[in-house]
Amino acid sequence: MDVRHQILSLTALSSLNADALLLVVAGDSLDTKLDPKLAAPIDDAIAQGDFVLKASRTLYLHRQPGVRAGRVVLAAASGTSPKAFKSAVASGLAALKHTGAKHVGVAAAGIELDASHAEALVAAALDATYVYRHTKPSAPPAAALATVTLVTDKVHAKMAQLGITRGLAIGAGVTLAREWANRPANHCTPTLLAEQAKKLAKSHQDVKVEVLDRKAIEKVGMGSFLAVSQGSEEAPRFIVLRYQGAAKTKAPIVLVGKGVTFDTGGISIKPAAEMDEMKFDMGGAASVLGTFLAVAELKPKVNLVGLIPACENMPDGRSLKPGDVVTSLSGQTIEVLNTDAEGRLLLCDALTYAERFKPAAVVDIATLTGACVIALGNHRSGLFTADETLASELQDAGQAGLDPCWRMPLDEEYDEGLKSNFADMANVGPRAGGAITAAMFLRRFTAKYRWAHLDIAGTAWKSGAAKGGTGRPVPLLTHFVLSQAS
Repeated sequence: MDVRHQILSLTALSSLNADALLLVVAGDSLDTKLDPKLAAPIDDAIAQGDFVLKASRTLYLHRQPGVRAGRVVLAAASGTSPKAFKSAVASGLAALKHTGAKHVGVAAAGIELDASHAEALVAAALDATYVYRHTKPSAPPAAALATVTLVTDKVHAKMAQLGITRGLAIGAGVTLAREWANRPANHCTPTLLAEQAKKLAKSHQDVKVEVLDRKAIEKVGMGSFLAVSQGSEEAPRFIVLRYQGAAKTKAPIVLVGKGVTFDTGGISIKPAAEMDEMKFDMGGAASVLGTFLAVAELKPKVNLVGLIPACENMPDGRSLKPGDVVTSLSGQTIEVLNTDAEGRLLLCDALTYAERFKPAAVVDIATLTGACVIALGNHRSGLFTADETLASELQDAGQAGLDPCWRMPLDEEYDEGLKSNFADMANVGPRAGGAITAAMFLRRFTAKYRWAHLDIAGTAWKSGAAKGGTGRPVPLLTHFVLSQAS
């Protein structure tokens, strides 16, 4: 996708050289500065009741006299925010989807466009043109759309270009995360995920990667992680990514992504219905890879480490059993009451491993609990942290990236549910508040640094007719990393 910028006033939009013009309109009336060759047919459409200035409404106009673009689409926005602008652009591009428009110019009336709007435009355009085809050669051809030009005035040109650059980098990361999340488990094994990390490092010299095989993982002492993988024929991999954009003395940000490439639940096996969606259980790992790609493209002055424990959770004669006690890298023992609560068993060892980097902060990302989906639905990821500053930074990053999260509690009382008579802790607590007790479990391994947990079980993928990975929370994570740059 080629996204560019052009300086052109609203009064001269009819001269825009493109296959189509997408005009986003905000407010209760048309901007008086709008090119009269466009204002006249729009006013007429409003008068005839063909177009209403209400969110999600669109209108297609073909071959308007005096307008160079052969197609004009109007899209009403609910307001002037980047979120409203993105939604309107998405509606407008959908109206153009089945046309032959290869180059679309996008302008706004009633909205003062800045870098955030430009970034939102890129996100909408990339989402509109993404097609999964790795295992589906019969997938429909990609949309004709190949070039998008954002039109602004001279005053906002610099900010618009900044937003486009940032949007393209984040968009590449989102696409990478979506692509790997969408691949079925036999096309996305721990080994293949590690190969993708190596490929990323090979194409970006600022990124280094190290991959630990089973023997190396055993040598480190990750007993909890290995216990999850022991029932699978697929070998586990522990992937370590590093990006150095600042001085070596600067403490890094560490991102830890859950990489269960398929989760049957193990001996505590899941119901058959919708189990296919458990290929998405490596959404946290995919988001770490996507964020590394975005950061490598933008080259901020920050140090970043990515940790991905990758394995399958399968039932087998060697599988972890309910009641088994495993020893984590931290030395703490865990009674496994439910083998389907495996993600935290991977993450706890990775969180302990993170200590060696003396991090400025650690954020783990995981499709961890169905309870988080019940609590928050599919719009916001769950955020858990006791650090007020870190909470604010992540919430702000989510708002900036149009990838919101919602802070959840970590009261000490929730920790009571993890008590065990046979180990230092159990891996699950009561059903009520399950997302919180899962976070409380992880918290026990994070005493030596600032830590936050993102539960993305409700946001990493969509079900139903639109089934597929979303690439979230790559925008949130990238904005967070950028905010930490010196």
